[in-house]
Amino acid sequence: MAFIKKSQLDNLKQKASDFVNRSIDQHVTLAVTGLSRSGKTAFITSLVNQLLNEGSNSQLSFFNVVHQGRYIAAKRVPQKHLHIPRFEYDGAFAALCQSPPRWPKPTNGISELRLAVKYQPKDSLLKYATESATLYIDITDYPGEWLLDLPLLSLTFEEWSQQTTALLCQAPRNQYAKAFLEKLADFDPFANVDENVLAQLAQEYTELLLLFRHQLGLSVIQPGRFILPGELEDAPILQFFPYTGFDKIDSNDYQNAKDDCYIGMLRARFIEYKERVVRRFYKEHFVHFDRQIVLADCLTPLNNGADSFADLQNAMAMIMQSFQYGQSGLLSRLFSPKIDRLLFAATKADHVTPEQHSHLVALLNKLVFQTKQTLSFEGIEMKTMAIASVKATQVGKSQYQGKSIPVIKGRQLSDNKVITLFPGTVPSAIPTLEYWQQQAFNYIAFAPMESAHLDESLPHLRMDQMLQFLLGDKLK
Repeated sequence: MAFIKKSQLDNLKQKASDFVNRSIDQHVTLAVTGLSRSGKTAFITSLVNQLLNEGSNSQLSFFNVVHQGRYIAAKRVPQKHLHIPRFEYDGAFAALCQSPPRWPKPTNGISELRLAVKYQPKDSLLKYATESATLYIDITDYPGEWLLDLPLLSLTFEEWSQQTTALLCQAPRNQYAKAFLEKLADFDPFANVDENVLAQLAQEYTELLLLFRHQLGLSVIQPGRFILPGELEDAPILQFFPYTGFDKIDSNDYQNAKDDCYIGMLRARFIEYKERVVRRFYKEHFVHFDRQIVLADCLTPLNNGADSFADLQNAMAMIMQSFQYGQSGLLSRLFSPKIDRLLFAATKADHVTPEQHSHLVALLNKLVFQTKQTLSFEGIEMKTMAIASVKATQVGKSQYQGKSIPVIKGRQLSDNKVITLFPGTVPSAIPTLEYWQQQAFNYIAFAPMESAHLDESLPHLRMDQMLQFLLGDKLK
């Protein structure tokens, strides 16, 4: 009984502390997301590293609290939510400090890390009460694929199946999905369920999604938890797939189908997934975020071709729905979100030459704002930026046909060989057919530079500008 009382007392103290910090604007929850391979783990590692090591070879001149000499120190403190995995900063940073350094292992689910940043207040009311103040930053890492599931909340199983079937029948997915679609063509939806058959077909659908993402570089993956299941791995709630023959069955038979037949169980699992996975994530996590950064790798889809880039366009449009807070928005009807600053960052900016960075930002603007007229960003301040969380290249000049051209130099990720190249021109607008026919872009993945030390800040591009936008107003 004494233990329970102590536990309850500790919980009350934590809640009281959180309330006080929020009441004087001394707490912020920063959410970080991005589609697979956008550099989420490297980004969070660099963000934490910059704050922990400010003053030791750091380059945060655009972060006002540092520029004005008011930054004191930062340290990691225990996270609030003990049931959520901790972001493994130490392991990720150690990977970047190896010889040769390597990129950290990607995270596959939600994780958290809490920082306490001590500073000298200047413009806030705190300057009258104390010489130093502490801002608590809760960093939440979650996969961008989970954002792509939000549209499922407004779809029936029939509608989702029809949309997904249409996608599977289009290039480049169609040639890989052909065998799976042929199996479903012979599928009896009203037969009694054999769970082994259901599990096998669901596994084949999951393998298709993994192929689409990791081999074809496609971005629209639904359901997102199928490729990043986390704690739900092998759970029956992830064992469903789209039914392709709705045009061949009677709608009344479908509506009256029981859960012991295939079509009934597929529908039941789809509904359960929406409620227990998608809606639960938004209610438990998303609505509590104060600030959000969405990382986007625009370079890999450019390199992979027109189909891959078009899929990125579609994915970004779907992600934008997560921030549609207007009266007609799905989120405003279901939840009460409170994100007030939203940053879209084009990652791996160091993989192109510096004069291309403005093109990269312009391209991201086109991806983000192409559906702006249908969205309402009430009370949300938005920004786009080109960043490199951890620099992997050096910039230089080279002679080509008697002319000086900008180049980048680094260790090629595939074979660790040092190469120097001009990767090509980044389009500043959505690429035209002519752009793809020219095949003008040559994206090369680079390994981290051998420049990180345990007691120094990681090299970066514009992490200080990112910190100023997301946190600067909290550190006045």
